Amino acid sequence: MIRGIRMSIESARKEIFTLKEYNRPVLFFGLSVSIPWILWSVAGYISHSQHLNQRLILLESIIGIIGLLTPMVTAFALMLPNRRMRDDLLHQIIDFSHARPIHYIAAFLLLPVSILVAQAVSLLFGYSASQFEFVKGFSFTAGMFPAWFLLIIAPAIEELGWHTYGTNCLRNKMNLTASSLIFGAFWGIWHMPLSLIKGYYQSNVVMEGALYSVNFLLSLIPFVIIMNWLYYKTKRNLFIAIIFHMTAGFSGEIFQTHSMSKVIQTLLLLILSAIIIFNDRDFFFKRDFQ
Repeated sequence: MIRGIRMSIESARKEIFTLKEYNRPVLFFGLSVSIPWILWSVAGYISHSQHLNQRLILLESIIGIIGLLTPMVTAFALMLPNRRMRDDLLHQIIDFSHARPIHYIAAFLLLPVSILVAQAVSLLFGYSASQFEFVKGFSFTAGMFPAWFLLIIAPAIEELGWHTYGTNCLRNKMNLTASSLIFGAFWGIWHMPLSLIKGYYQSNVVMEGALYSVNFLLSLIPFVIIMNWLYYKTKRNLFIAIIFHMTAGFSGEIFQTHSMSKVIQTLLLLILSAIIIFNDRDFFFKRDFQ
């Protein structure tokens, strides 16, 4: 079995620099966005029911999870029938040979550090130092699922779809900068119907006001740019992408962060992503994947 895995990895390595098999972006993004929109709209309607009970909460939760799983299921349906893509999927999951300590440090610490810096900057504008205190509970609910469960499981489920196929099919057609910007737009659209589900994080953000709603969507752009930078620098290591995504969720929940500090964090990450692109221009603007 071990020998078979090694052979699969070697096979994937031989074709690691070709993304020609990832050639159905319209089908992937069409299904991955439209199905969750339908499902989460239904879940949103249920969540606001005047007769909400445990059965309806269970139904809302199941519908919500199916929507979350849609990109991964779509990606696997497109990849698994193809031997080369199966090998490439295996490579993305278990090949850590190109990840360096600096990549792990960035994946684990960049988002938590950036939110702490943003909170420190907010003090200059009169916001409270109590932001640095740990929270006593999470800021959102997710039906029958505890918030901590989604903060752990959702990044893995999302990246097994978005980065195994979604990002790669865009990268097959264009440079990394364009791929990141277009993917960020699709990802923002994908998240929108979650604002309809009572108690969900996105719903709470909308209730805080238009500024913070726009900030959530805008924040996805530097987030995607930095995550894709790490992902492709490590030759498409999914673990790095998942950890980066996971720490983003937890870093926004462990402190009593004011929403304005999240706006400041977005600005800081936009500056950082611009610096990264400027310092690695060939990597971001070169058309060829190699």
